[in-house]
Amino acid sequence: MLVYFRLLKESFGFAMNALRNNKLRTLLSLLGVTIGIFSIIAVLAAVDSLDKKIKADISGLDNKSIFLFKYCFGPSDVEDWKIDQFPDVSFDEYNYIKDNVNGVEAVCYQFFTNRESVKYDDKTASSVSIKPCTYEFIDIEKLEFTQGRFFNEQESNSGKNCVILGHEVAQSLFEDSDPIDKEIRLYGQKFIVFGVLKKVGERMVNFGSNPDNTVYVPINKVRSMFGDNNDLFTPIIIIRPEANVELENIKGELTQKLRIKRGLKSGEIDTFFVNVLKGATDQIDAIITQMNIMGWIIAGFSLLVGGFGIANIMFVSVKERTNLIGIQKSLGAKNKFILFQFLFEAVILCVIGGAIGLFLVWIIALILTNALDFEFVLSLKNMALGTSLAIVIGLISGILPAISASKLDPVEAIRSGM
Repeated sequence: MLVYFRLLKESFGFAMNALRNNKLRTLLSLLGVTIGIFSIIAVLAAVDSLDKKIKADISGLDNKSIFLFKYCFGPSDVEDWKIDQFPDVSFDEYNYIKDNVNGVEAVCYQFFTNRESVKYDDKTASSVSIKPCTYEFIDIEKLEFTQGRFFNEQESNSGKNCVILGHEVAQSLFEDSDPIDKEIRLYGQKFIVFGVLKKVGERMVNFGSNPDNTVYVPINKVRSMFGDNNDLFTPIIIIRPEANVELENIKGELTQKLRIKRGLKSGEIDTFFVNVLKGATDQIDAIITQMNIMGWIIAGFSLLVGGFGIANIMFVSVKERTNLIGIQKSLGAKNKFILFQFLFEAVILCVIGGAIGLFLVWIIALILTNALDFEFVLSLKNMALGTSLAIVIGLISGILPAISASKLDPVEAIRSGM
């Protein structure tokens, strides 16, 4: 074992000597490895950071959440003019689903509506997203509070004049003062502030509005003001299934129960769409996978060039040290010793190139994280991957030069070096 440690030390010395004595040649050879490792780890780090950000953005919603309303999230075989004639989902259907569909953890009724202005004294928050919803919304989308709370079942059902403010809305209206129990104006009426949400920040993906710029209000208050058939509002029922329930089973039961509720006959098409969030998250995962594949392909060419560069410098190194190899073999050095000596040297050179590539990725990640509202993450997994790739490239590109060095005849090697 000590022999191999000594061999590793000597190989490191030869590698550093090659760097010192042939700076330009060695640096040009290492450049391919450095660019290759930099390219692939930079792409993987960027994709991982993007994936982490997207998953954090949609973490509040279970990817099994079901959105039931008259429109389809994706392409549909049903003509647009037919879809426009579908009836909206109703508050009565929301209660029916709550009482009659099994395997449901939470059901929420919500309106999609226009943005509004919200006022407090002489301050106005413009273009605010308004989200009229039932009290179960807090169970569907996991909202975090800095102050206060969400409205409860009684307040929701009675249509109490209360609101929950997103972080940006609260800052615009109240700045650093306490907004709890203060009255704001919305739809020409006064509403009491019950809670303020924790800041979410910019999202890569938004299913609906960003909570930071949203005001949540009991849907029964909006229904009492505008009715159920107002063109300003598009109703939707959101269902969160229980964790152990098969998604297809609950989709089938929802479809069957709602068809019965609407009196649809056999052969008639569904007048609603059962949209599942999982389809959208699956598409995101597919895009992330494709980006990873493209990154590997692009970086693969750089790694190939880097491997040829290391192989070239190792062949040159064997040529330059032919006399030394002959002397080592004449003193009893075995073929295996010579082979490992050059193989270790190739690996060490590649690891140096890979380390430079990883260092550049880390520096750029720090700069971009500080410059942008986005966290670039260089994970330990990617660092280990970069180091492993460098070792593999060193082994592959160094094996042929190492074998040729180990097979040199000691007499011929000494003679050719004289």
